Amino acid sequence: MSKRKQFRHNSAPVAAAGEPGQAQVGSPYWLFGVHPVEAALANPRRRLHRLLATAEATSQHAALIQQARARPQGAPRLETVDREHLARQIPAGSVHQGLALLAEPLPPADIYEVCDDLADAPHAALILLDQVTDPHNVGAILRSAAAFGARAVICTERHAAAETGVLAKAASGALEHVPLVAVTNLARAMQTLKDAGVWCAGLAADAPQTLAEARLTGKIAIALGAEGSGLRRLTREHCDMLLRLPTAGPIAQLNVSNAAAVALYELARGRTLPLRNAGG
Repeated sequence: MSKRKQFRHNSAPVAAAGEPGQAQVGSPYWLFGVHPVEAALANPRRRLHRLLATAEATSQHAALIQQARARPQGAPRLETVDREHLARQIPAGSVHQGLALLAEPLPPADIYEVCDDLADAPHAALILLDQVTDPHNVGAILRSAAAFGARAVICTERHAAAETGVLAKAASGALEHVPLVAVTNLARAMQTLKDAGVWCAGLAADAPQTLAEARLTGKIAIALGAEGSGLRRLTREHCDMLLRLPTAGPIAQLNVSNAAAVALYELARGRTLPLRNAGG
């Protein structure tokens, strides 16, 4: 394979929030649970409004409460409430651990910013999600992305999980660390990544070669489709290679979040190996 040209976004126009191709900035929503709340309090990009805490949580998490009071970007209003009041603010049955934080959505991330971040990186991993709609899966993928040092998770703008408290809870704080980039056209975003020197590998059960056998290194984006339907035709066509995970047994396919974790681990494990095409 010839090396692709490097890409740095200097003068190409970037759509402002609200223009086509950009994630829309939504209404404030509730984050809940210790890890999502703590990570949001530490994120200077977050605009925060209210922090609800039960008396028990206030006692147990005194350092977190102090972090909220001392936040230089603007402290949220602190309110001590009972568990029933707090539970009414969030989805039924959610595990909140006595904490809920009303926050603005994160500023929309941009595909060109991701490419700029990759310009001088010899190795990088990204995840591409082709219409993955379950917020628990997307949150779990963000958590794995943070654990294995992935630079971004890129998803479709439509037919995808929105930034919500449920997604943030599943991400366990990773939403504050890994950009979740929504794009209008995933195939076009893949071409932008290719222009930035990124190789796109799609996971497909019918692929002839496993991810481990491909021995990938460099800048790699792993594309995963929704459970059941998998990658769409156009997404498959824009992949440089199709690879599979070596599953066997009565259940041959992994949950998409588990597949992402295995793929990211394999990329991390093989960073010292040479890049070669799936065809050899």
